[in-house]
Amino acid sequence: MNFIILGLQHVALHVADVAASVNFYQNKLGLLPLPRPAFDFDGAWFALGPGRELHLLEGRREKVHSHSRGNHFAVEVADIQAVAQHLEQQGVAHRPVKQRPDGAWQLFLEDPDGHVLEFCQLTPPVSEKK
Repeated sequence: MNFIILGLQHVALHVADVAASVNFYQNKLGLLPLPRPAFDFDGAWFALGPGRELHLLEGRREKVHSHSRGNHFAVEVADIQAVAQHLEQQGVAHRPVKQRPDGAWQLFLEDPDGHVLEFCQLTPPVSEKK
């Protein structure tokens, strides 16, 4: 290989209604919006942690094919229980927190278009640390 991959830079999602998606990601999930270049199509960008971004792109007309055991993306968090509590306070439906066989904790939800998102905690929940 003649090149080096430095890491994942962004995830792009094709959405039907940019305003509804912006409301969900910014106001319900609390993602920080980022400046976006003046493209000739609508969209929005958000931070997914240091150096990682979510790009929303207008114009989706087809059904989304997303599932926790299929197409989805995951973000790592420090406290999965805090995420669950935040989502409940915001009225965002999600699956219960569950533990993977390797000990990591997961929580899945869908955005307004049906894209599946995973929140993942690789260390024990803060409430379990001694």
